[in-house]
Amino acid sequence: MDVTREPQGGKTDLQVRRPRVQKNVTAAIGLDICSDRYAVGSVLPRESDLCEMYGVSRTVVRESLKILSTKGLVHSRPRVGTVVCEKTDWNLLDPQILEWMGPRIHDLDLFGCILETRRTVEPVAAAFAAERATVQEIADLDGAWRRMRDAGADIEAFTRADVQFHEILLKASHNQVFRQLSSIIHAALIYALHRSNEAVEDREEALLVHRELVEALRLRDPEAARAASNRTLDLAVRDLALNGA
Repeated sequence: MDVTREPQGGKTDLQVRRPRVQKNVTAAIGLDICSDRYAVGSVLPRESDLCEMYGVSRTVVRESLKILSTKGLVHSRPRVGTVVCEKTDWNLLDPQILEWMGPRIHDLDLFGCILETRRTVEPVAAAFAAERATVQEIADLDGAWRRMRDAGADIEAFTRADVQFHEILLKASHNQVFRQLSSIIHAALIYALHRSNEAVEDREEALLVHRELVEALRLRDPEAARAASNRTLDLAVRDLALNGA
């Protein structure tokens, strides 16, 4: 990786390139950790060796390791070096970690954990939303459902709208903890919903139960909203099983 210091547009080339270089080095080390090239408990190569491997400065390597530390992937030990943390310490809801793990995500049963969380939260949030949602929030939920319907065979578009639907629902509960949870599980929700959506060719059943949930909110019927939410989760469990997740 060529990093020079020749001026370019009033800034050194190093200054221009550093954000991209930083991101690349962080991703490369993160991917090696998540793919078990560097196993849990192992010590990463020395900073000087990492500099040589990636052709970057010690500053870039240190910043990359600092970022990986904030994600729970590594920690520094005096007189030992940078050690790969236990997977239970990893921030598994971090979108980059989800990307780096790829198929290995199944080893941690993350989909099962996400479904357990949603089972605990979403039906209750739906019942609250039936009582507390504003007219605009119900309209927004309906808009997300319409985008799901109009996505057709476009799984990416369907999933984006599906994620929006469930995030709007949590916010419409007007429970501050549920609102925060929406932001925390955003990346994992995208990953899980995409896997369940791609498992089936016909998403009409999913559209139907999501529509029932919108109507339950319109009718201000908490029990119907709770039941519809549970049915959406039943479908998610079935579809993830079809996908082998």
